[in-house]
Order: sequence, then structure tokens, then C-alpha cells
Amino acid sequence: MGLFDFFSKAKDQDEKPAKRDKGGKSDREMARFERLVSSKMTQNLDRQDAIRELSEMGTARAARVLLKRFNWSMEPSITDQEEKEAAAAGIAAAGSEALAPIREYCQKADSLHWPLRVLKDIVSGDELVEELLGVLDQFDTEYLRNPEPKVQLLERLSDYPTEDVRIAVEPFVGDVNESVRFAAVTTVLAIGNPASTEALVAALDGEESLRVKNKIAQGLVERAWDIPEGLLDSANKHLPDGYTARAGKIVRR
Repeated sequence: MGLFDFFSKAKDQDEKPAKRDKGGKSDREMARFERLVSSKMTQNLDRQDAIRELSEMGTARAARVLLKRFNWSMEPSITDQEEKEAAAAGIAAAGSEALAPIREYCQKADSLHWPLRVLKDIVSGDELVEELLGVLDQFDTEYLRNPEPKVQLLERLSDYPTEDVRIAVEPFVGDVNESVRFAAVTTVLAIGNPASTEALVAALDGEESLRVKNKIAQGLVERAWDIPEGLLDSANKHLPDGYTARAGKIVRR
């Protein structure tokens, strides 16, 4: 290869267009957007421009970057809220393209407030319930350093009183974390299916939290659900003060 050929080839490589995704942005541009959105140390105007451009793309890749804006907060809080609102709208604009990134994000997020809100903007009805239960499937009842995502998800599921939700939520009545147990009991009671009576009465045995015990007892009193005969003795033994099992129901003393 002659010297002229060498420089000609180098020039052709320099002029080769950068690889772009279907949103029309190059890898370099996407990396820049991610850097801006991921940090509170970037300039507000630059970050907000990045959120706007990503929102206009409507792709899974853009949604994945926008989700990173939910990882941190800043002052003033009004600016923080506005940016998160804009990011949420941008993710929702991607429609079904954003579902996989949202699922991935929920696996490791410290809070599910924003991704669950965006999910509701993208899907509804049975499809939304299926997505929420899919997120819940990622959790078990063992120790979790940050239980807040489980609490938020269980609270959200209380709005969808279906049999599938009841079956999925009931095991969390026995979670190792008290806040999760309380949220699970609250959601089970909100679903309002007497089939949960056995699980709730059984949860009284070994429950150390008076708050959870009172929630169960009060809920069973208000709903007047029949207590299986085989559980009456256990209920009387483990109910908090002020409650008793009488004539097959939990009542106040």
C-alpha cells in the first residue's frame, strides 16, 4: 500500500458516519445524555435539554437512560419534581418499548414510586396487574437491605382486588420486615376475600409487632369473617388485648 493509499483509507474511516440507533442518536450522543441525566452535578439546562431530546426519541434505549433520573434528588425540590415529571412523560411516550427497561430498573431500584407511576401511564387493566405482579415476583419474604420497594408495590396492589393479587400478596404477611408485613396485611384486607382468613389468623402466631396484630384483629372484626373451627384456639391465644374469638368470629371484648 502506498503512502497516498494509506492516508486515503484513514480519511475514509474518519468520514464514516457514527453508528446511530433507531432514535437517530449516535453512541457518543447517548453516552453524553446518560452522563447528564445521571448526575445532579451537571448543569440544569444541559440536563433538561437531554431529558427533552431523549423524550422525543421514544425508544427503549432512551427510556433506559431517562429512568436514571429517578435515582437521585436535588434542591430546589420544585426543579427536581419538574425534571422527574418530564422524564416520566418521556418514558411513557415510548409506550411498550419502555416496558422491558422499567422491569429491569425495578429489579435494583431503591424506590418504585416513579416507575410504577409510569407503568400506569403505559398499560392498564389486566395488563397493568400482570406487570405489577411480575415486579412482585422479583421479591421474596427474606431480608432485604431496603424494604421500601416491596412496601410501595404492596400498597399499589391494594388498588387491584383480584384473586391473582391476593394469592401473590399473602406470603408477604410473613415477611421478615415489619413494614412489609403491615403493608401486606393492609392489602390483603383491602382485597376483601374471606379466603385470606386462615393466612391472617396464622400470621398472629409468632407476630411480634403489636401494630400488625392490631391491624389483623381490627380487619377481621370489621369484615366479620368466619374463623375456621380449627383456628379458634390459636386465634384466642395470639390475639392482642381487647379482642377475642367468639361464636366463630373475632370480636372486641
